[in-house]
Amino acid sequence: MAPRARKMLAALLAAALVLAVPVPAGGAEAPVPEISARAAVVMEADSGRTVYERDADEPMLIASTTKIMTALIVLERCDPDQQVTIDPAWTGVEGSSMYLYAGQVLTVRDLLYGLMLASGNDAAVALACITAGSVEAFAELMNEKARDLGCANTHFVNANGLDDPDHHASARDLAAITREAVKNEAFRQIVSTTARKVGDNIYTNHNRLLRACEGVFGVKTGYTMAAGRTLVTACEREGLTFICVTLNDPDDWQDHMSLYDWAYGLYTRDDVLAGVTWSVPVIGGVAETVPVAAAEGLAVFHRDQDAITIEYTLPPFVYADVQAGSTAGQAAAYIDGVEAGRADLVYVRDVPQAPAEEPTFWERVRDLVG
Repeated sequence: MAPRARKMLAALLAAALVLAVPVPAGGAEAPVPEISARAAVVMEADSGRTVYERDADEPMLIASTTKIMTALIVLERCDPDQQVTIDPAWTGVEGSSMYLYAGQVLTVRDLLYGLMLASGNDAAVALACITAGSVEAFAELMNEKARDLGCANTHFVNANGLDDPDHHASARDLAAITREAVKNEAFRQIVSTTARKVGDNIYTNHNRLLRACEGVFGVKTGYTMAAGRTLVTACEREGLTFICVTLNDPDDWQDHMSLYDWAYGLYTRDDVLAGVTWSVPVIGGVAETVPVAAAEGLAVFHRDQDAITIEYTLPPFVYADVQAGSTAGQAAAYIDGVEAGRADLVYVRDVPQAPAEEPTFWERVRDLVG
């Protein structure tokens, strides 16, 4: 076969060969802890999968957990180091405050710390006006973002969460908003800070679980008489992150700790490619096949009853000379149809080209006269 034709054939035959291999699972979950919340959700942050819910889609008052969306919008649209001069209209706002005063010069970052640590309603108004020109215009940005995130049971009318019959969200929607927010490193840094000095004031984070619960790194507390106690937290242990939301919950600190301990108890971390090998046929080599394995394994978190499927892509054959460690393809793990991880597959050993056979006397004669 001519070299050009051989290369074209190799390109065609090396098109992705995708095969699926089921990984068996089984087992029973531990009982869910009793909690006091009227509505609640525990969501796995990476996949967005809900592992616990109670009235999770009911629109409810959410108090200052509103400020999660406020901070997210500001961080997406503003320079945190931008300096601003506080307008008199942004001061003296009802409820919790970072005690802004007219003429004060702060950065957007300073205001974000006042928003998320001191739960400053005045900071929320200031940030809304800096970002969109008015609270009303900012609320439209919040609603647009909620729609983009698929939050069907959410509607905002202000940036701070003061009670309004048209201002609400569901526990599931709040978890989805938080899932998006914690992807932002600046947001994570702010909500995980226990105390911050801004000007002459030191603001302390109201989130008690930053100190009381292993792995918790945020996110926001809230309370009004009508909404009751609202709490959104995020927790990471050994690389697995959950988001927990409770609404109208008189025992929220304990409920979040109990739900996290329960949720982490459901999961184990396994290398689903450990000991798994494949082989690829070799053309023109000293061996007919070459073994293939994962370059660095593929460890995923899963529950006992999860349906785990491994899909892998390998060429139907490879030409010698094969180099050990060179990429052969990829494998991906799916849990209930959602991708949970991906790993490169590599050739395990070298396969040199086979030595050329010496032509016979008559083949040499044919080549000479041909």
